[in-house]
Amino acid sequence: MSETHATAPVFPPGRYGRRREGGRRRLVPIVATLVFGLGLAGVTYAYYDKFGQTDYTADIIGWDDPSDTEMVVEFRVRVPENGAAMCMVRARDYDGFEVGRKSVTIQAPDGGGSVEVRESVPTERRGSVGDVMGCRAA
Repeated sequence: MSETHATAPVFPPGRYGRRREGGRRRLVPIVATLVFGLGLAGVTYAYYDKFGQTDYTADIIGWDDPSDTEMVVEFRVRVPENGAAMCMVRARDYDGFEVGRKSVTIQAPDGGGSVEVRESVPTERRGSVGDVMGCRAA
């Protein structure tokens, strides 16, 4: 039985250029990842600053469904001084489908602060839950 031993090929010097070191290949993805992460953090901050916490927060106090065509929603909204809030109030049925919606404008009290509002929302059929979808500057 004969044995053959594999040997590494020998190339003529200078013919195929020089071999690269592995350190440069890792630097580009690391820098790209850092730049992408910083860009993403910047976009996140900009959107939070624009659409995040607002001065117009609303809390549900309760609701009442006096008839099949109306739901009364009671809520508290915080409005800054000399401002007005536009809140979207809705009624939903037992399955969670929207059966009525109404836009309500609330003026700030003197000095700003919380305002309790009781608003009637017309419905297509009997509602079971009332809520405030959100408030923003009017």
